[in-house]
Amino acid sequence: MALVQIDEYGPWTVTPSVRRETDLQSLQADLYADFASFVGERDGYAFYNRFDNMVAVTNGRDAESHRRFQQRVRNRYPVTVSVGVGRAATPVAALGLASERLQATGSAQSADRREAFATGETNPVANARERVTVAHFDVVDATGSLTDRENAVDATLAVRRATLELATHLRDAHDSIAHFVGGDNVIAVCPDLDASAFDRAVSRVREATGIELQVGVSRGETAHEAGHGAKEALEVCRETGTRVQGLDGVSADD
Repeated sequence: MALVQIDEYGPWTVTPSVRRETDLQSLQADLYADFASFVGERDGYAFYNRFDNMVAVTNGRDAESHRRFQQRVRNRYPVTVSVGVGRAATPVAALGLASERLQATGSAQSADRREAFATGETNPVANARERVTVAHFDVVDATGSLTDRENAVDATLAVRRATLELATHLRDAHDSIAHFVGGDNVIAVCPDLDASAFDRAVSRVREATGIELQVGVSRGETAHEAGHGAKEALEVCRETGTRVQGLDGVSADD
């Protein structure tokens, strides 16, 4: 996992005077789009997280690959970014290492930290071909149950409640990282879990929020490979009415 932070972003937003919020949002959106494209070109997955902090599954790419993104930002934007990288058995542990290593280089608000690169390994890509599990969740019939029936505010809040419940459960129970990715979709990066773990996650969200989820799950050597398989498995859920699909054909009914 890679953690990307904008350097000294807070002070920059008010120097030499307070900058317009719409300009800041535009910069953040453009930067994330560049990040997602850069990571996607290398078969990884990027998530906007909090925008000034972005995360990605980078498939054990080498240090030079991460540094090239720093160079791209320096050349295109009025800000720079620092990067921390961690590799571990679970996504939460890997992102924890990335966070600790980046924090050790200095505060995100420090004027002394510029384009730090923290990996803790001489060659972070060496022999790194572990398989990754990706789960792609969405709300069952979101259009019929939310979009076409509810006030847009209430529909958004319902999806956010379901997302928070799901992300919290997956983090606490399975050391997984889940991100809302737009519409009614949530993508989770997970360790090696079986179908019953995802069935329990779907049940947990339904019981806590009343929102019914379905999920496609797949594994692969890259996030893109696993994610594409997860999207295909999710289509099977939609076609068959099952709630969990993937993982060598194992499925679970609602």
